[in-house]
Amino acid sequence: MAEPATGPATGRMNAPLPYGRQDIDERDIAAVVSVLRSDRLTQGPAVEAFERAVAERCGASFAIAVNSATSALHLACLALDVGVGDTVWTTPNTFVATANCAIACGAEVDFVDIDPWTWNLCPVALEEKLLEARRQGGSMPKVVIVVHFAGEPCDMPAIARLAERFGFRVVEDAAHAFGARQDGSPIGACRYSDITVFSFHPVKIITSAEGGMLLTRDAQLADRLLAQRTCGIWRTRAGSDRPLDEPWAYEQRAYGCNYRLSDVHAALGLAQLDRVDTFLARRHALAQRYDRELEGLSLVAQQRAPGSFSALHLYPVLLPEHRCVPELRRAVFDRMVAGGIGVNVHYIPVHTQPFQRERYGSRCLPRAEHYYARTLSLPLFGVMTFDQQDRVLACLRSALHGSLDAAGTRRAA
Repeated sequence: MAEPATGPATGRMNAPLPYGRQDIDERDIAAVVSVLRSDRLTQGPAVEAFERAVAERCGASFAIAVNSATSALHLACLALDVGVGDTVWTTPNTFVATANCAIACGAEVDFVDIDPWTWNLCPVALEEKLLEARRQGGSMPKVVIVVHFAGEPCDMPAIARLAERFGFRVVEDAAHAFGARQDGSPIGACRYSDITVFSFHPVKIITSAEGGMLLTRDAQLADRLLAQRTCGIWRTRAGSDRPLDEPWAYEQRAYGCNYRLSDVHAALGLAQLDRVDTFLARRHALAQRYDRELEGLSLVAQQRAPGSFSALHLYPVLLPEHRCVPELRRAVFDRMVAGGIGVNVHYIPVHTQPFQRERYGSRCLPRAEHYYARTLSLPLFGVMTFDQQDRVLACLRSALHGSLDAAGTRRAA
C-alpha cells in the first residue's frame, strides 16, 4: 500500500525526525475530553477500566495503575520489603530509575553484566556472581530487577530458576516491553516474576501521557501496592475485605506515596490500548526493513531470541569495531542530527554515573561498557513512514562513510 511522503505529525517532507513519537488520534482526544466533561478527574472509573483491560490482555490477576514507571519501580521495592541492609541487583544497561528505586528504600544496588547479543542482563553472569557472593560470604540480592531492553524479553525462565535456587524475588522492568511475549505468555503475566512494571510515557508502545502500571498474581502484593500508591492507607480491616466501622475512616499501616494516576491519563491509555497490535505490527515491519537494509553496513543489531516476540520499543545498533570508536560514534551522531535525524544513545551504563561512583567507587562491567561505546539508537515509532525510514537510512550511510573516512585520515596523519 502506498504511503504519504510526509510525516503525519508534521506534514513536512524534511521535518526533523525524533527517535520516538506518540500516535494520538481523534478517538484518544474524545476519550480524554469525555473525562474532562465528567465529575471525576482524579483516580476513578477510567483508572479501574484501564487496570482491568491491561490485566486481561497480559493474563495477570491484578493491575495497579500509577503516575509513572519510576513510581511503579519504587512501589515494587516497597511491597517486597526492600529496606536498609538489603541489596538489589540489576543491569547497568538501563535508565537510572531502575537502580534509584532500591536506593529510595534505603537498600544498596549492584549490577550484573549484560549478554553480548541481546544486551539484556546475562543469566550466566548472574549465576557466576551469585556463586561468588555465596563463596565469599558477600551480600546476596533480596530482589533482582531485570530489564527487557528495547522490548526484547530477558531470559526469564533462566532467571526464575536462579531465583528459586538462591532465594531472591524478581521484578520485571518492562517499561520497553508492553505487548512483548515469551514462550507463548505475554510479558506482564508474571509467569516468572513477582511483579512486572510497565511505562506509558509518550515514546513507549502506548501512552497515557505519563503513567505506569504494576502487574502481579499475588493478592497480598496487590493489596500492599494499592495501599502504598495512596500514602500507605487502607480503608478495610486488617486481613479482610470488611470496611472500617466509620464511613470516613482510614488507617495508615505502612509507608506510601501519592503515586495515583488520574482518570484523564487513564482514558488516554485505555483508548490507545485498542490499537496496540497495530502499533506493534508497524514497529515489526519497520524493524524488518532496518534488518534488511543494514546488512551491508557492518552494523550489529540486537539479537531477538527464538520463542520471543519483542515489543521493539527501540532499534539500537552497534557501530563497526574501530580503533577510534568513541570519536566515530560522536561523528556519526553529529552528522545525523545535522541531517535532521533524531538518533539517541541507550544507555550510559548506570554504574559509571557520578552518583554511583561516589557511592560505590569504580566498578568494571566490560560488556556493558563495550556496548555503550558503540551503540546508537535509530528512530523507530508507530507512525513512522517508509519514506521517513529511507531518510534515516540514507543519512546513516552518508554519516557512517563520511565518519569512517575522516577517522582513517586522522589515523594516517
